[in-house]
Amino acid sequence: MNYYDTLVEVAEDCPASVAHVPQPRGGRKTKAVVEYELLAEHPYTYTEEDIAFGVYATLHDIAKAIWPTERKRFLSKGHPHLRVSALAKRYGWGIHNDAEGKIALIAVESPEYKQLLDDPQTVKIKAFRSTRK
Repeated sequence: MNYYDTLVEVAEDCPASVAHVPQPRGGRKTKAVVEYELLAEHPYTYTEEDIAFGVYATLHDIAKAIWPTERKRFLSKGHPHLRVSALAKRYGWGIHNDAEGKIALIAVESPEYKQLLDDPQTVKIKAFRSTRK
């Protein structure tokens, strides 16, 4: 499930030319808000599996005491990569996976994003589009 030395570029149809922070809707955190909070507060700390389970556990109010059991069960099924995340599809965030598979958000307008795009050692893949061609 994890990528290594990879930049998930913003989607071709991403409406944001600068990155912005997703906001809760109706007083509730969305999946994008939880992903953003985990990644913005802890860059290069979590893998995609960590984020996938962390978001699931947060949104479903799973008690931390049962996280190990629930994580094993959760990860036994396939889950989408961050290529489908609204962060890269709608909010203007690139997602960089380092050599250890740890993730950080990179604003699309930042020098770091351009540097990663220009780096021949970094694999580039686009986030999924929001609309069909």
